Amino acid sequence: MTVTDELRHVVRSYLSGRPGAPWQAFAGELGVAGLAVPEEYGGAGGGPAEVAAVAEELGRALSPYPFLQTAVLAVEAVKAGGDEEAMARLLPVLAGGGRSATVALPGDGDLDLADGLLSGTLPYALAGDLVLVYAGGMLVEAEPTRRVRHRTMDESRPLEELTFDRVPARRAGDGSGWARVRDLGVAALAAEQTGGAARCLETATAYAKERHQFGRPIGSFQAVKHKLADLLLLVESARSAALGAADAEKTEGAELKEAAAIAGSYCSEAYLTAAGENIQIHGGIGVTLEHPAHRYFKRATSDAQLFGPPQAHRARLAARVLG
Repeated sequence: MTVTDELRHVVRSYLSGRPGAPWQAFAGELGVAGLAVPEEYGGAGGGPAEVAAVAEELGRALSPYPFLQTAVLAVEAVKAGGDEEAMARLLPVLAGGGRSATVALPGDGDLDLADGLLSGTLPYALAGDLVLVYAGGMLVEAEPTRRVRHRTMDESRPLEELTFDRVPARRAGDGSGWARVRDLGVAALAAEQTGGAARCLETATAYAKERHQFGRPIGSFQAVKHKLADLLLLVESARSAALGAADAEKTEGAELKEAAAIAGSYCSEAYLTAAGENIQIHGGIGVTLEHPAHRYFKRATSDAQLFGPPQAHRARLAARVLG
């Protein structure tokens, strides 16, 4: 058993036994919030492969934990910022699960940094206690003047509108590494989407064996067999794309950008397809609120917009390939 397989097993066991445990307990007891944090700052010193293993299990369980914005975006943003004081101040807190965090990438909102004061609005930000913002060519930490929780399709991943009214902004690092932070976020999200798609395939397959119609399991009908076979190919291809993006981080160059764009495009569409087919195979029960199938479809729909829709990822990939 590899390190990532063991990590995947531990996280799955925890999620099945304590689904309602708060983020602080989950992050603190398992140490998953500090997977990508260097050991000198209280983390595990791991990388995207370990992050992908956890993200896939969280996606499979449809977890509401702020893993993506805290353990991936915030941690990578602070590391990329290269500010020793900020890393010593923020990374141990994030690694221990003491605070959740969120990061606003360039283009996420209309923000202005002048004389150390931040103004503007982030219309849609992943919920987090600590807010890190790329503004004025640097990464800064700022406390919003106002937070408004959105009512969204997928309420397990809360989004907020954050308003800053000339609030003091504390430097947290250089802002030049934001593109790499985004790509690592896309890679982690792709792993999470793969986990959700895999769970949809599992539940659809199990139901096709249990549900009988015309005196036989519906899984014995050719049309259903074809759906499940196509989903298996889709899920395994998505997993390859997600793992490819995680592995490409080692190059820290063009390969990461291209691999993240491929994973962002393919895994988003794979999850949407798997979630939709899961509902179709379940039939009437799949569209009831009592059944979890609709929750996976909602997560797949919201995930597909988080870092831009699939066509936006393909446009970035085409721009890089065609020059």
